[in-house]
Amino acid sequence: MSWEGNKSAELASCSTLIDLLRYRAEQQADLTAYIFLKDGESEEASLTYSQLDRQARSIAAFLQAETEPGDRVLLLLPQSLFYLAAFFGCLYAGAIPIPVFPPRTNRSDPRIEGIVKDAKASLAITTSQTTSGLKDFTGKTPEFLTLKWVTSEDLAQDRSPKWKPPETKKNSIAYLQYTSGSTLAPRGVMVGHNNVLKNLDLLCGCRSVTSQSRWVSWLPLYHDMGLLGGALCSLYAGGMTALMSPVAFLQKPLRWLQAISQYKATHTAAPNFAYGLCVKNIPPEERKPLDLRSWETAWNAAEPIHHETLIRFQEAFGPCGFQWEAFAPGYGLAEATLIVSSQSIGIRPSFMHVDKSALQRDLIVEVLPESEHRTTVVGCGKTVQEVAIVDPVKRIPCSSDQVGEIWISGASVALGYWNRKEETEQTFHASLAESKDHNFLRTGDLGFIKNGELYITGRLKDLIIIRGSNHYPQDIEWTVEKSHSALKEAGSAAFSVEVESAEHLAVVAEVSRDLLRREPDLEEIFTAIRQAISEEHGLQVFAISLLQARSIPKTSSGKIQHAVCRSGFLNHTLSVLASWRLGDELPLKAPLLNAKEAE
Repeated sequence: MSWEGNKSAELASCSTLIDLLRYRAEQQADLTAYIFLKDGESEEASLTYSQLDRQARSIAAFLQAETEPGDRVLLLLPQSLFYLAAFFGCLYAGAIPIPVFPPRTNRSDPRIEGIVKDAKASLAITTSQTTSGLKDFTGKTPEFLTLKWVTSEDLAQDRSPKWKPPETKKNSIAYLQYTSGSTLAPRGVMVGHNNVLKNLDLLCGCRSVTSQSRWVSWLPLYHDMGLLGGALCSLYAGGMTALMSPVAFLQKPLRWLQAISQYKATHTAAPNFAYGLCVKNIPPEERKPLDLRSWETAWNAAEPIHHETLIRFQEAFGPCGFQWEAFAPGYGLAEATLIVSSQSIGIRPSFMHVDKSALQRDLIVEVLPESEHRTTVVGCGKTVQEVAIVDPVKRIPCSSDQVGEIWISGASVALGYWNRKEETEQTFHASLAESKDHNFLRTGDLGFIKNGELYITGRLKDLIIIRGSNHYPQDIEWTVEKSHSALKEAGSAAFSVEVESAEHLAVVAEVSRDLLRREPDLEEIFTAIRQAISEEHGLQVFAISLLQARSIPKTSSGKIQHAVCRSGFLNHTLSVLASWRLGDELPLKAPLLNAKEAE
């Protein structure tokens, strides 16, 4: 069963996000809504609800003179309070904002170019610093030629008196949340105003978010969990959020916990890696001043959750007042707006020990914690939307001891993919074999439900999730194959491997037979791969294996078999010529022989 929201009577008149902010601006005009922490520590700026509303109306007035209702507007902005003002400014103008991350200085970004092309965006809101950094290639990129560039400085003048309320309905598109798909074909999830309000209601309900709640968030605002779980949830409840940049957290994880301690925060959200990073990078002497007794909800979602991480975090920060019950493992995705399940408030996380070999056959067999053949999965709480566990081939519900694909139905399920009718039909309008009159969202994720709680076991799709960010293997593989002339086209596979309870990137790539005869410089190839992935995707590679030509596992139709490649990598059954691991010193001592021959 799903948890039913309990939309408060005070918000009954709010059918759009515009209504929501306008209501807060009227009823809580002078209360602080958001604070931004410079470098994650000192207060740089703040906004009351009325100030945010006025900035949104001012930006909207400008946009209404420059765009038509329904036009798509790119938000190419760093983490800031202006990001929120620009987001609501688009909504107030009747435009459709597209939250994305700003590109790196003087470097093209195929993903952003793909988004602009797919959405046919007409305008981009950015900063003068960003536009200056992009000037060397914007004129050479066709997707950018039709964009009108507007900076935060252009929007500084107060135009709020000229604003006219748009004709926005509850089922209108609020924004496009682009998934981390292929750089050639990114997909924009059409999230409606009603989807957002319903999902915010579910978020607030399952973890008792109120107007007294205080949030701290470093999650990027272009990410669905950062936007809703880090910013809009407190707006829905009438609370306050202290924001910082993701970089500030990554550089010094202590800043996140210091802010929670300083502002007596009650709620926050982060991927699993963030909790592990705190344990690793915050020494005992720096933990002592922290007071985490106010912390009621520590959402853990967006990537695989490891029970060892939860245990280590509790052991490290329990003496600071952190309570087991504060942990809230959850599951969500952009196609469902955000939250699908979450551990309820006041309940400790659930761990289940299951047999590894049975799990590989999609069967759930509980074993004792001390079993050598066990793997431990973390419960992601009660479902807050309707969830069915379905055999993805037969399209029939799975039994309680079977793993299946997670299908979702409910008011939070988004409207579909922008301008992708066929993919929308396949993903958002699935139906069970025996019932064609009820639509489900196919998530591509695998799991099961036990005692009413959802457990995630894997993915049908080959999505790579590292540090809370999604990466499609095809994107990384394309980067690998272009990084060095010795590497074969369509001959590489990227996947994640678990190392010390965290997901890391591994790559296998075929070396061209012709170039292999010329004895290519192996150090040069490994360096080229690592550098290209770092520059294009911002990822650190954990391991690389160079393979013999025509040896990478493929389907009969020529598609890379990612699961087989990953298994072969872990079991040392691939035809490896040379390998590198993080921490290895180059040059390599010697290329490795074919693993089968070496045995």
